[in-house]
Amino acid sequence: MVNEVSKALSAYQAAAARQVIPSAAEPTVSPEGTFSSLLRSAAVQAEEDNKQAELLSIKAVKGTADMQDVVMAVSNAEVALQTVVAVRDKVVSAYQEIMQMPI
Repeated sequence: MVNEVSKALSAYQAAAARQVIPSAAEPTVSPEGTFSSLLRSAAVQAEEDNKQAELLSIKAVKGTADMQDVVMAVSNAEVALQTVVAVRDKVVSAYQEIMQMPI
């Protein structure tokens, strides 16, 4: 039993020590199609929606904006913020689940 554990440990250490270098024949993933770029663009869009809502709210206080446009902009910003929070919660949950997996 101890021998098997030590063999498994040495196999894990050997795998961790290996360095994987992609060959030129392997296709590379374009940065536009990655999950991180999708998250980045969603965060940027949420930020832009929030800025638009703030600008229209300021114009509404001044009396120069249509109230329907203000309500739509604030609603869009709220939905974008809820989406960002939901994605964050899922990422944290997935991380916690991965950390609880046995090695």
